[in-house]
Amino acid sequence: MAVLHIGGAKHLHRHKPIWHGAQSQSNTKMMIYAYAFGPLTVLDMIAVLLLLACWAGIGWTTENPPKGRISVGKLMENYRREWMRQLVGRQNRIFDSQMVDGLRQSTTFFASTALIAIGGGLALIADPKPLTDLASDFDLAAGTELLWEMRILTAVLFGALAFQKFVWSHRLFSYAAIAMAAVPNDCDDPIAYARAEQAADVNINAAKSFNRGLRNVYFALASMAWLLGPEALIISTLFTTAMLWRREFASDSRASLLVNPPK
Repeated sequence: MAVLHIGGAKHLHRHKPIWHGAQSQSNTKMMIYAYAFGPLTVLDMIAVLLLLACWAGIGWTTENPPKGRISVGKLMENYRREWMRQLVGRQNRIFDSQMVDGLRQSTTFFASTALIAIGGGLALIADPKPLTDLASDFDLAAGTELLWEMRILTAVLFGALAFQKFVWSHRLFSYAAIAMAAVPNDCDDPIAYARAEQAADVNINAAKSFNRGLRNVYFALASMAWLLGPEALIISTLFTTAMLWRREFASDSRASLLVNPPK
């Protein structure tokens, strides 16, 4: 502080240090981490809200694509309807039964995997100390045991949603198999194509449930990045969302399916 004598009056002047800007940024960052909701900081809450928004957004966009930009999921719905129409005139339906059996096996595999992951997550919630010790050894993001439990619980919840979707998908594929068996083998039968359309609807619903289960698995893996801190969760969430968008709207497989698609 300097004291200046001008016209007999004393004026106080404070010199600003050259590191004032850096200190201000540091204070701002400290304020972000200071305001918290329980064990969650503002950045944690932003990261979790972004995770939920991207999860809901990409799911809705995939199932309700904009006009002129159809998703792979919607394209496959048309192929499934065409499959059921071809089923009517196909005398040997062994191939169709093998297809449905393969789809059911896929749902069984993913449901079993999700259940194992849920069990592992619950075990870590019961005793998060191994994770906290590992984080301390590698100088990762610190936090209370409650915060670590919340991070793990987020992935477990996504895994539980995935398990439910896979189980329901497995059930629906069983219904689809029965509906397919009820389709007459005679193209001239007046109820044949109506039954085929019913079988297609059940098959499509089963596929929707399966795809929702897969999205939950993807976001469960993305949420695991939260163990490294909220910044890592934000990056992982954006990467996962971009990957899913590309696969649904800009992949090579989509381009192939668009060649002579069924009506």
